[in-house]
Amino acid sequence: MNWMVIKRVLVSGGKNFARGGAVSAATVLIMTVTLAIIGSLIFLSALLTYTLAAVSEKVDVSVYFVTTASETDIFAVKDQLEKLPQVAQVTYTSADDALVAFRARHASDQLTLQALNELGGNPLDASLEVRAKDPSQYESIVKFLEASPALSTGGTSIVDRINYAQNKEVIDRLSLAIQATREIGFAIVILFAIASILIAFATVRLAIYTAKDEIAVMRLVGASNNYIQGPFVVTGVITGIAAATLVLLLLWPATWYAGTKTEGWFGGFNIAWYYADNFAFIFLILMCSGLALGAIASVFAIRRYLKV
Repeated sequence: MNWMVIKRVLVSGGKNFARGGAVSAATVLIMTVTLAIIGSLIFLSALLTYTLAAVSEKVDVSVYFVTTASETDIFAVKDQLEKLPQVAQVTYTSADDALVAFRARHASDQLTLQALNELGGNPLDASLEVRAKDPSQYESIVKFLEASPALSTGGTSIVDRINYAQNKEVIDRLSLAIQATREIGFAIVILFAIASILIAFATVRLAIYTAKDEIAVMRLVGASNNYIQGPFVVTGVITGIAAATLVLLLLWPATWYAGTKTEGWFGGFNIAWYYADNFAFIFLILMCSGLALGAIASVFAIRRYLKV
């Protein structure tokens, strides 16, 4: 197919889109909604992933030791943990350091400090804070501690408790929320994608019906199937490009408006900055989605209503 033929196909496809009028506008509108949902899911997924990463960074396994445990025994446990491939860092906090930190946190709570003073000693335990290389590895670290209990030289356990269950619950719930959001979002995208394809299908069907006499003439003069089908595919592609372009333009003011709010609500995640930093990726996703929706609708309409 030479350049002249390609030019005619493109021009004819543009004319079909323009002749569609209100139907073409409706197709662009519904496809814009579909692509806007896809774009929203990209931002929502990024936001939830950022939140999960932020929470995971603050989560660790805290191993608290009985007050009678010696530092020698505790450091022996620390050495064992540091040898595990899952462990990124182990931090030791002595009972005295824990007491200082406790007093600092409750400096304005005189009742609590008074109760602490009346005890006449340090009720807090020494501890090890274990940070894993990956949040999914915390459970294996806890299992290691449970399977190999830390013992004193006298043979008694020196571990008072392991604080992980609550942290694990937070991570698991957030992970489930992310998974559910993606699944529900995918279902919504599929629903609107089907609606977009059906409306685009109707647009192309109308264009085929309008041009039926012209198609009959092209058949008589020996036009190829590709030449006849080409303009209708171009019409669908133009619809997809128009919808994707509209969504990309609307996202600029939308993300700018929401940026300061998300930054304040979610601890530093600015949706406008994310859009600017990942514009090429979002542009590619939306543009490819628009092209695919328009082209698929056109191909279906041609196969069903254009007997070539």
